[in-house]
Amino acid sequence: MKRFFGAIVQYIKDTDRWLLLLCMIASAFSVVLLLGITNSEMVNSRRVVIVQAGAAVIGLTVAIIMSKIDYHTMAKLWKFHVPFTLLLVLLTFFFGLQRSGADDKAWLPLPFGLSLQPAELLKISFILTFSLHLSKVKENLNSLKNIALLCVHGAIPTLLIHFQGDDGTALVFLMIFLFILFSAGVSWKYILSAVGVLAVGIPVAWFGIMSNDQKLRVLSIFNPALDPQGIGYQQLKGRIAIGSGQIFGTGIFSGDHYYVPEIQNDFIFSFIGEALGFVGTIATLILLGAICFKILWNTRHCSDDLGFFICVGVFAMFSVQIMVNVGMCLSMLPVIGLTLPFLSAGGTSVVTLYLGIGLALSVYVHNKPRLFYN
Repeated sequence: MKRFFGAIVQYIKDTDRWLLLLCMIASAFSVVLLLGITNSEMVNSRRVVIVQAGAAVIGLTVAIIMSKIDYHTMAKLWKFHVPFTLLLVLLTFFFGLQRSGADDKAWLPLPFGLSLQPAELLKISFILTFSLHLSKVKENLNSLKNIALLCVHGAIPTLLIHFQGDDGTALVFLMIFLFILFSAGVSWKYILSAVGVLAVGIPVAWFGIMSNDQKLRVLSIFNPALDPQGIGYQQLKGRIAIGSGQIFGTGIFSGDHYYVPEIQNDFIFSFIGEALGFVGTIATLILLGAICFKILWNTRHCSDDLGFFICVGVFAMFSVQIMVNVGMCLSMLPVIGLTLPFLSAGGTSVVTLYLGIGLALSVYVHNKPRLFYN
């Protein structure tokens, strides 16, 4: 028993204990928020609380285990985890479930009424494989051949998830790709070329690709009254909920909260605004921002490109979801179905986020801090 507790103490000394602590605080906060939501009967079952707490425990355990495995080893095992995650995603095209409040069939059924969202697991595989790919061509990054192959690498999961119908998650893949590529020092000629393609692509997408539903989601940002009982309904309700919280909120367990569709998932930030007010929303953003900052700060300890790119990829996954989710709730961005990290209900999402934390911890544990930094 003494040896067991000694191992725990040694692990706490070796790992990034502040990052772990921040994540645990976020998970505990999520459970409290979901208890408040179920208490107000906006969600009838407390099953969502049990799943969230269980996912956090499982995720934290897996993150600790992953931190003990060298990230080089995990990256080299891509021949095993990439086919597996891709296969799970492909299965959703044939056996996918459409969950309440979602527009896509992105979940696979599991026993005991549970479900799995394979695209979440694919994020971790993509961070590992793209980081490994980029680290191998870093010295000759800006050759046309390498840039083309890297773009193909990024396009495969992004387009796959897009055709699955989950444009929110596809956006996360795209931003992970861009964050890591930009951090590697890609030439400005490619960046400017991409901007030019984007300038041409936006009107093409608007007039030739996007559906009327997608266009309304964008237009409702500029004119919330455009379709208040349809596309704009959820965001309108969310903004009212946030505003009703004023400075200090009405309390998590007050029992009388404004109804917002999917408030336990994509719009949990609206519940925070109502229950804890302006002060609560700022505190929440500080907590999530601290997690992102700690992940990015750990790149200073990376002794190689692979570890650096992995941390940047995990940072991108977290920061993009936070910015987009909060933007959705504030009607600054269209509703595209992205959860607020650690806080929104969703077992697969929580476990995946902890898998990302496990990668960042592995980089931290398996790199000795340098005395001097350039």
